[in-house]
Amino acid sequence: MTAALDPHAGGGVLDPGAAAGRATDAILRDTLHGTHRGVVVDSPPGAGKSTLVVRAALELAAAGRPLMIVAQTNAQVDDLVLRLAEKDAELPVGRLHSSDTDPYDKALDARPNVRKSTKAADLAGLGIVVSTAAKWAHVKVDEPWRHAIVDEAYQMRSDALLAVAGLFERALFVGDPGQLDPFSIVGGEQWAGLSYDPSASAVTTLLAHNPELPQHRLPVSWRLPASAAPLVSGAFYPYTPFRSGTDHGDRRLSFAVPSDGSGPDRVIDEAAGAGWGLLELPPRHTPRTDPEAVHAVAQVVRRLLERGGAAVSERSDDPVPLTADRIAVGTAHRDQAASVRAALAGFGITDVVVDTANRLQGREYDVTVVLHPLSGRPDATAFHLETGRLCVLASRHRHACIVVCREGVAELLDDHPSTEPVQLGVTVKFPDGWEANHAVLDRLSEHRVAWRP
Repeated sequence: MTAALDPHAGGGVLDPGAAAGRATDAILRDTLHGTHRGVVVDSPPGAGKSTLVVRAALELAAAGRPLMIVAQTNAQVDDLVLRLAEKDAELPVGRLHSSDTDPYDKALDARPNVRKSTKAADLAGLGIVVSTAAKWAHVKVDEPWRHAIVDEAYQMRSDALLAVAGLFERALFVGDPGQLDPFSIVGGEQWAGLSYDPSASAVTTLLAHNPELPQHRLPVSWRLPASAAPLVSGAFYPYTPFRSGTDHGDRRLSFAVPSDGSGPDRVIDEAAGAGWGLLELPPRHTPRTDPEAVHAVAQVVRRLLERGGAAVSERSDDPVPLTADRIAVGTAHRDQAASVRAALAGFGITDVVVDTANRLQGREYDVTVVLHPLSGRPDATAFHLETGRLCVLASRHRHACIVVCREGVAELLDDHPSTEPVQLGVTVKFPDGWEANHAVLDRLSEHRVAWRP
């Protein structure tokens, strides 16, 4: 591991704030004063990736260097624009958007320093212009921007990077390598192993052609608690480990209403104390929208709200109520999410976010409830073994993660070892989904609550 990748290089173990500060300083130094055309930053979940992007953008703008920012979704673009506008109310920020109906967050209308247009020419001369990769691909310029920042670079396919590469001279690429791979509706087997594989992530292709580019990583997760960071780091980031920005005891989750002794209440108390909880249902092969598992998820959420939870953390000296907007449910499939929403609506609960791993990427909650991707399945497909999917589901929480699953997943994994073909020139993902699932299950088994509803 190079010094650029080692948060402890050049001295003893640093406290989390000092380690994160040293890493950020090195990234900004290479971005503002380096000579390479690109700088790559790997960020684990909740490491302050957006904060880094905003800080780098403001420093480049302050240095008089015109900057374009590339994000992957409109929601990511709007979030960055709002953050930039809040940090510097005097800095004009351009929001380049599509011609669709309702193309941006209306909260931008309340920011006088945000200028919005469907045409890049209307935003010429602004220090910072932000848009999606899809919109930037249609922009033509006479003179390229001196700098670009590509946010969520691991979610960007390399063909999307090629479409915008002519718009800038130098770029900072920031993303989380443990998240889901870029989505493509076209199979990419014919390009597998080639350096120009269009379905590969932008960072993978960039480094294949430019291995000399500076590579950094953010060494601290400020989201994941001390109970979660070691598992997520070891299971999904074995070569780029990170730690939590908080220690055991810095965060506490308590409930005003005592347990009623049911499975959902017992797993809630287990997760409140340990950070993890596994509510295990009887073994059975089920349809994807397993009614018992969906009901169990809804029951856990219902009891989280009924018991009057409160969270204490480094953000506040006083307990903060655990409200519906601070709870999320994660699933592998959209039909599962729809079934959970319907079950929650039956309890009169409508404000809890329920979505797939793909759509929960980048988001943060106090407590998450996860329907395990392999629960009730007769087989373990590549989709359900996808490392990034499990990583997203296991890394959205600040206090506790409760997993609902049918018994028998460990045996299912042993019956279906990874059989994906090895392709020449393709970097083998490590750990693969099979091994990551086993690592997570081993930890969850320590916090298992069996329930026969």
